[in-house]
Amino acid sequence: MRNTITDICCYYPERVLTNDMLQDEFPKLKLKELTRLTGVHQRHICAEDETSVDMAVSAAIKLFETSNTKKEEVDYIIFCSAGGDYITPASACIIHDRLGLPSNCGAFDFNQGCTGYIYGLSLADSLISAGNANNILLITSEAITKTIHNKDSSNRAIFGDAATASIITKDKQNKANYGFTFGTDGSKYNKIIIKHGRERYPLPKFLEEDRIDNFGNVLNDANFYMDGSEVFNFSVTKAPELVSEILKKNQLTMGDIDFFVFHQANQIILETLGKKLKIPEDKLIIDVANTGNTVSSTIPIALHNALKKGLINHGDTVMIAGFGVGFSWGGTIIAI
Repeated sequence: MRNTITDICCYYPERVLTNDMLQDEFPKLKLKELTRLTGVHQRHICAEDETSVDMAVSAAIKLFETSNTKKEEVDYIIFCSAGGDYITPASACIIHDRLGLPSNCGAFDFNQGCTGYIYGLSLADSLISAGNANNILLITSEAITKTIHNKDSSNRAIFGDAATASIITKDKQNKANYGFTFGTDGSKYNKIIIKHGRERYPLPKFLEEDRIDNFGNVLNDANFYMDGSEVFNFSVTKAPELVSEILKKNQLTMGDIDFFVFHQANQIILETLGKKLKIPEDKLIIDVANTGNTVSSTIPIALHNALKKGLINHGDTVMIAGFGVGFSWGGTIIAI
């Protein structure tokens, strides 16, 4: 990445769903074993009338309260989410209005799931480097729990809702000039999917009845579906290849990287990646316990919390990488 992330702020819905609460709801759930694998102890859940757009606005308001970048200086909004208030217009336009941003401000949405923050940074980096923007507001916001069937205990134990807002600005000091690496295996598009609700299978025409999988989870094609074993195998195979490609592209070695911040899918995937890549434990950021997997928001949340705790400091070289829905993957190096 050639330009700079100057600020990151996070927003979490007020409602918290703890593991004890899940255990009460699903008495047969092997929660201790599941917690060991996922690393998640609690997650935040959107209110019934709260949307990804509402969370995005809340995250941005928090950011502007502390950022040196003022609202009137923002000349682009990039909004990453699988949700949104309407099919059209773009939710970024609604966010623009609610934040009271200037009219000479570009705004668009995109949906890229677990690699969303990487894609958003690349888009912001390119816009700034091309001279088309100076200060970009990149927002990730996922109200994923609204898409999960209320009797799907496995996915409810993994995922949570959250939004982040980041400011990306021109790096006037030329501290870094790192490239991005991307990849896609579109043949696995149906391994993480919400099948019904758009043009291919519009609702209510294609609304199906509930079905139960081999683990007792209740599913429906209008709800979120994830093939856990496929996702695990993909993650622990592709992520090490991605790390190698990022290092090669930027002419770096593992020893040049101070910290690794991967998409926070779950504890077991991150631990497996750490072992396969021989990353020292103190260099691998794992931050899923209190928020769960928040999809496109996991990397900025992990970055924000690591900076706040003093684990990552200014001057450190950090590799960030995402992998998941699509299947897609991507990563880069950032200089904090």
